[in-house]
Amino acid sequence: MIKYLLKCKNKHEFESWFSNSKEYEKLKKKKLIECIFCKSQEIEKSIMSPSITRGKNEHNNTFDVKEIIKIKKDLQKMKRFITKNFEFVGDNFPKEVRKIYYDNKKNKNIYGTVSSEERGELKEEGIELEFIPWIDDREN
Repeated sequence: MIKYLLKCKNKHEFESWFSNSKEYEKLKKKKLIECIFCKSQEIEKSIMSPSITRGKNEHNNTFDVKEIIKIKKDLQKMKRFITKNFEFVGDNFPKEVRKIYYDNKKNKNIYGTVSSEERGELKEEGIELEFIPWIDDREN
């Protein structure tokens, strides 16, 4: 569920809940959303800050040192697994991942580097990527 602050053409503001952002767009397109004050169907989303709540394990926006050490060790473990079991293709990553994606016969594990622009292009093609922070293996 998502809550939006809505504003009509007469500048009335009101809140409404939707199952997701696509549902809002679908209802707006079909003119099924109307102002609760003046019944106008010319509605836009207004700027709204997110509601952020603290869980019981949060400590004033600081991490516990033990949590940081565990996260770092987990990332180092992932890095060792990837470097051992995947082929590094460096800057050729976009080219190589396309070969794998479009030629189902050539399925292999690779990793490398990609710019944010290239990542966007790959996403448009339906190629989803995962990023893992590549941290230094040193202790400090």
